Amino acid sequence: MPIASKCGIGRTLTDSVGSVRYRQLGSSDLQVSEISLGSWLTYGGGVERERAEACVAKAFEVGINFIDTANVYAGGRAEEFLGEVLTARQRDTYVLATKVFFQMPNGDRGLSRGQILKQIDASLARLRTEYVDLYQCHRYDWSTPLEETMEALTEVVKAGKARYLGFSEWPVEKIAEAMDMAGVEKFVSSQPQYSMLWRGPERDVIPYCRDHGISQIVWSPLAQGVLTGKYKPGQAPPADSRAAASSMNYFFSDELRNDALLERVQQLGEVAKDLGITMAQLALAWVLREPNVASTIIGASRPEQVVDNAGASGIALDGATLTQIDEILGDFVAYEGPAS
Repeated sequence: MPIASKCGIGRTLTDSVGSVRYRQLGSSDLQVSEISLGSWLTYGGGVERERAEACVAKAFEVGINFIDTANVYAGGRAEEFLGEVLTARQRDTYVLATKVFFQMPNGDRGLSRGQILKQIDASLARLRTEYVDLYQCHRYDWSTPLEETMEALTEVVKAGKARYLGFSEWPVEKIAEAMDMAGVEKFVSSQPQYSMLWRGPERDVIPYCRDHGISQIVWSPLAQGVLTGKYKPGQAPPADSRAAASSMNYFFSDELRNDALLERVQQLGEVAKDLGITMAQLALAWVLREPNVASTIIGASRPEQVVDNAGASGIALDGATLTQIDEILGDFVAYEGPAS
């Protein structure tokens, strides 16, 4: 008997639309789909326009309501693409998130007050909207006082240009410092890399966020596609894969190309087969087993990937399956050191 089920045990869920369920994002009033559509390395750059449009359309069709992007993705073109394809949709039917920090083509960078106020306006213009639901600090800015950053972000919220605030890959001590600061808007989301292979957030970020009204929005839950099983030990990457595309493979580390790891991942295929699900669904369901995760971002380049990934929503993995996964991956699970 399969030990995965569409039951959602232990989850706080609202009614689903299509095949996707929803969770509350931290202390906000936002209900976001468990699967969200990202645009890093894909839209406005690595994926041709017609397919990108088809992916967005399919996301809405299966019930995904959460779209994540950043000003830096494709040098602003990802936001421009989303602005064009979303303009025909009613604004209150989807949750839109973008980010600020990394260097733009003109050299703009960081989380100073001047940059935050400039970049939010530029993002809104590209996205063709008056506000984003979530404005996220893409990394921590060690060159700008935290108070300056938080006060500027608070200005953005008070001006109605963003409803809520989040961050990505901040050290827990800086998260705590920001949350303890008086007179500023509080964070409701964290965007860490998190997967079966990289579990660093479990050390301190997830425990802190769980206690302070902050949810996780996970990036790279499929470990750059490795956990889908598409990469085979001793074989070149498939021609249509991210690893084979120079425009999308610069985060595909040597660790992820390790044949010993790829052999272990192939064993996960048997686990997924026994459950009657795909390997991608297994990896996404593993991330979603964590109650502090509100949504996990997918980077689909084809509509059928959107459908497959959306199918992970609502799958509950039991303890025996989770133990089996840990036994298979063994020492390839990382909690310390740089994430890819």
